[in-house]
Amino acid sequence: MPGGLRTDLYQLNMAASYLRRGIFQPATFSLFVRGLPPERGFLVSAGLEPCLAFLESFSFDDDDLTYLGEIGFDERAVEDFRDLVFDGDVWALPEGRVVHSDEPLLEVTAPIAAAQLVETYLLNQVTLHTTLASKAARYVLAADGRGLVDFAFRRTHGSDAADAVARASAIVGFAATSNVAAARRHGLGVAGTMAHSFVEAFPTEIEAFEAFAEDHPERTTFLVDTYDTVQGVRNAIEAIRELALTGELGVRLDSGDLASLAREARRLLDDAGLQRARIFASGGLDELEVADLVGSGAPIDAFGIGTQMGVSADAPYIDSVYKLVEHDGRPVMKLSAGKVSAPGRKQVWRGPGGDMIALRDEAGPPGAEPLLHAVMEGGRRIRPGPSIDDMRARFEMDLATVPEATKRLRVPEQVLVPRSAALDELTERTREEALKRS
Repeated sequence: MPGGLRTDLYQLNMAASYLRRGIFQPATFSLFVRGLPPERGFLVSAGLEPCLAFLESFSFDDDDLTYLGEIGFDERAVEDFRDLVFDGDVWALPEGRVVHSDEPLLEVTAPIAAAQLVETYLLNQVTLHTTLASKAARYVLAADGRGLVDFAFRRTHGSDAADAVARASAIVGFAATSNVAAARRHGLGVAGTMAHSFVEAFPTEIEAFEAFAEDHPERTTFLVDTYDTVQGVRNAIEAIRELALTGELGVRLDSGDLASLAREARRLLDDAGLQRARIFASGGLDELEVADLVGSGAPIDAFGIGTQMGVSADAPYIDSVYKLVEHDGRPVMKLSAGKVSAPGRKQVWRGPGGDMIALRDEAGPPGAEPLLHAVMEGGRRIRPGPSIDDMRARFEMDLATVPEATKRLRVPEQVLVPRSAALDELTERTREEALKRS
């Protein structure tokens, strides 16, 4: 799909005026998050790959152009859109990196009409993926090394969001997803057990367990809470013995007092000589509940995480913005109350002393690395996208350097990133010029 209509009407209105008046000068827009939700100490950058795929294919086909005429664009505007593509440059923060308030996640430089038209979709994708990756990262902190599986598909806001959840959670360290299509698309581990309806469909629970184990002998996890959880564990043990199962074994707890039930399940399994059988917990858990279970010493080996992560329930959006910072070589900025933007193309430097937001062409502090890199030139990607493993490695590297107070799940301490002296000076000069233009 070309994607030209994947935008807001006001973007098309502005682009039509730019094109009609021959305003083709390059413009740079910076996409960043303006203030974090209070529940977040940091964010995890995500969504770049779908953005780049969109930019490469951005155009208007004949059906798009016909529709533009139907909604009020005149023949001149429609013809101006006919050959419009995205042929600009993009600098971006790689996916999987920890990011803080006001740090650019990406910057787009292109003729202003094209740069304006892509705003809506870029914000949509970066907001969705970064929100989800940031929520999933909190589960990784809460689980403290226990396994995590994405169970969110059935509760996400659409199938595209479910795909984004599976991908984003894998970036931060989830071991698998229940979403089979997403697993195939992104090369992820896939995991799943059974539903209560499967147990209810058989005359007895033990018959259901035996049927399932016969059909899936190498990966058998029994859902044990349909009727009586403790008896369900006993029935799972009986099925394992009857069929002499030797593959991967486990029981899944999906309701009740998970800590006490896990302890009783562990006792029963160990007494039966099934120390290798794992205990899997699910049931609408948020990250604070996971942290409490882990902190209490509950013998749970892995968690299935669904609704709360799939919709980022406690913080369902981030205040992402896309602001013009340079036009035709002239730095520009917005002075609206509470929404002041910083002018100029940016770079973010990360070093032993923390992060710094600077101008793109200035040198960074000693020992610091630049986080923004050129990823697209002339509307084409410079290199293939990274693997999930590469993105996960970036996240793990960054997470190790995040202050403990910032990683706290409850009342995290957010990082205020300083700006370079050169950026401050440019901001003041641009402010004075902007006031003259008002």
